[in-house]
Amino acid sequence: MSGKLWGIGLGPGDPELVTVKAARLIAAADVIAFHSARHGRSISRAIAAPYMRAGQLEEHLIYPVTTETTDHPGGYQGAMEEFYEQAARRLAVHLEAGRSVALLAAGDPLFYSSYMHMHRRLADRFEAEIIPGITSVSAAAAALGTPLVEGDQVLTILPGTLPAEELTRRLADTGAAAVMKLGRTYPGVRQALSNSGRIDDAYYIERASTDRQRVLRADDVDDEGVPYFSITLVPGPQPTTEIPLSATGTATAAAKHAEPQRISPTDDEADRGGEVVVVGLGPGSTEWTTPEASKALAEATDIVGYTTYVNRVPRRPGQRLHASDNRVESERAAMALDLAKQGARVVVVSSGDPGVFAMAAAVVEESADPQWREVPVRVLPGVTAASAVAARIGAPLGHDFAMISLSDRLKPWEAVAERLAAVAGADMAIAIYNPASSQRTWQVAAMRELLLEYRKPDTPVVLGRDVGGPTESVRALTLAELDPAEVDMRTLLIIGASTTSAFETPSGRRVFTSRRYQPS
Repeated sequence: MSGKLWGIGLGPGDPELVTVKAARLIAAADVIAFHSARHGRSISRAIAAPYMRAGQLEEHLIYPVTTETTDHPGGYQGAMEEFYEQAARRLAVHLEAGRSVALLAAGDPLFYSSYMHMHRRLADRFEAEIIPGITSVSAAAAALGTPLVEGDQVLTILPGTLPAEELTRRLADTGAAAVMKLGRTYPGVRQALSNSGRIDDAYYIERASTDRQRVLRADDVDDEGVPYFSITLVPGPQPTTEIPLSATGTATAAAKHAEPQRISPTDDEADRGGEVVVVGLGPGSTEWTTPEASKALAEATDIVGYTTYVNRVPRRPGQRLHASDNRVESERAAMALDLAKQGARVVVVSSGDPGVFAMAAAVVEESADPQWREVPVRVLPGVTAASAVAARIGAPLGHDFAMISLSDRLKPWEAVAERLAAVAGADMAIAIYNPASSQRTWQVAAMRELLLEYRKPDTPVVLGRDVGGPTESVRALTLAELDPAEVDMRTLLIIGASTTSAFETPSGRRVFTSRRYQPS
C-alpha cells in the first residue's frame, strides 16, 4: 500500500502560527521533506522543528540555483525543471514503500510555494492532501496593524519580478496591493510604486511574525539589504469620516486603523492612574532622543503612533504597540486618550519635536473633549528636523525664521502661498517641512518661483535629506539652482534671508544667518 503525501503549510515564520493539524501531521509523518538553497539552511525545517520527533527520515531538497546564473543547457528554467523531477523521484521512493511524506512549505503550500511542483508530479499516482497555512500577506498585514482591504476594495497580489511597466500599471489600477518576491527586485518595485503614485501609502514588512520582523515605509528601505522573505503592502484607502463610536461615545476608528483588537489595561495599571505623554523622538538618530523621552518610553504600558515612528521605539516586554497609518491623527489621539482614561500609561510618538507639524496638536485638541478633560496630558520636546539640518551645515537659522509646511493636505495651497509670500516679504529664513511626495510634485517649483519674487537668485538654500538616518545628505546650493526633482517627503529645505551667507571651508560649505541685522 502506497504512502500519503502531505503538503504542510507552516505559516509565515513563527512556529506558534503552525496550525494544530499541521503540527499533528508533522509529528506523525514517516518522512519530513524540505527545501533549501545551497547554503543548506532551511527556514521551513526550522519552523517545523518543535513538532518533529526523533527517528524521522529527512529528505533535504537543495535547489541547484536560486537567483544566480547557471551553466545548465536549459538555463535557469531547465535547471529547476530537472531538479523538480529528481526531487519527485526521491519522494516517490518513500511513497511507493508505504511511507507517509510531509513536504514542508513556508506560508501556504499553493501560494508561491515549491510544493505545487511536487503536487503536479505526484498527486496523480499517490494520495495527496494539502494543509493550508497562514500566508505572508496575512502576517504582514497583522504586523502593519492597518486594514489591508475593506468593503468592496480589491486586493491585487503581485510578484516583484514583473516588468516595471506592468507592475506600475497594476499598482495604479488596484485599491490595495501586496508585492512579493522582493530581494534583488526591490529597486524596481520601489520605482514602480513611485511611478504609480503609491509610494507614500506603501509599507515594507520583513520576516513578518518572526523575532527579526521589521516594518518600514517602503521609501525608507535600503535596497541592498532586502531579503527574499519580505513583502510590500499598499493598504486600500482608509476612511477618515463617519467614525464609529463605542457605547460610551469613544471614537473607535483608531482601533479600526491601528490594531485588530483593543487591549484594556490591567487592574494594576488602572489603579495607578493613566496619562498620555506626547514624545518627540528626534529626526532620526537614537542619539537625538532625549533622556526625558527615553524614560517616558520605558515606563509606558502602551506606545501609540505612526508605524514608522513606533518601529523606532526600543521594545520592552509587556508593552502594547498600536501602530497606524499617517492619515488618522485625530483617531490615533482619541485612542490614546481612551486607553489613558482606562488607566494605561500611554506614550504617543512623533518624529522630531511633537509640537512641530506632529502629534502634540492632535492630542491636545482632542483632549478638549469633555470626556477626556480629566486625562493628564504632557508634551515632551524633541530635536526638530529644522534644528538637525541647520546644525549639520552651520547656523542658517541663526536669526528670526519661520517654519512652513508645504503640504496642502490640511490647508489649501492658497494659504500656503500667502504665508510664503508674507515671510519672504519680511526677509526671514524659512524652514520648509513636507515639501513634496510622489503625489505632490509641483509645489516645490511653485514655491521657488514665488520666493524669487522676493529673494535674489543666489540666496543660499540648504537641502537636508534623511538627517540622522542611514542615507543622510546635507548640501548647500542657491535658490536658482534648486531642482524640485531632488526634493521628496524625507527632505527639509532651509531658504535663507538677505542676511544669510555661504562660504567654503576645507570640510565643505558652511551657511549662517547673521544676528547682526542691517536693513537695506
